[in-house]
Amino acid sequence: MAVQEIFNAVLAFERDRTADLVKEELQKQTDLQLILNEGLIRAMDEVGRRFSTGEFFLPEMLLAAKTMKAGLEVLRPHLSSNMGELMGTVVIATVKGDLHDIGKNLVAMMLEGAGFKVINLGVDVDADGFVRAAEEHKADLICMSALLTTTMPAMAAAVKAVQAYDRRVQTMVGGAPVTKVFADQIGATAYSADAPDAVVMARKLMTDRVHKQ
Repeated sequence: MAVQEIFNAVLAFERDRTADLVKEELQKQTDLQLILNEGLIRAMDEVGRRFSTGEFFLPEMLLAAKTMKAGLEVLRPHLSSNMGELMGTVVIATVKGDLHDIGKNLVAMMLEGAGFKVINLGVDVDADGFVRAAEEHKADLICMSALLTTTMPAMAAAVKAVQAYDRRVQTMVGGAPVTKVFADQIGATAYSADAPDAVVMARKLMTDRVHKQ
């Protein structure tokens, strides 16, 4: 299957080849969902599996995510504007006072590769910034990262502000100093330990949300 070559190229970190293969499949008029789901999303699921088993580490995850993104950029103009919203809309950023973004960007790329619409606000985002973005983009999930213990209070403030804005908007937190205990203490909906886990948790939150409706 030709789409299998896209899958293989992502796992081999072949960025240009991945983009070219997506172009070829578009020219063949291959179903867009097939390219997305079986080529790109399935590859990132495999990346998550290999990370969990110790076959991949952070550098390999970053390379694979960047490779997937190269293919997604080719595919994106052909996707209808609401396709990402089928999974959900995510706003993600590093909290106020923190300028670290490698882990946050990896989570953003993997969520995008999993079919979410992702709005990446960058770093040093305060509570009001998260709320404004949630309102503007009609976000289903807000993801917050902190790499410094000194910025964890800003994460707590942001979670509180989002809840005050709309309790239907879910929050997920993560980062080196962040723990499940801390996430529970500040009232976050979910905690993720790493990028693959963030994808698993985001999917679960969206599924649970649909079942509650």
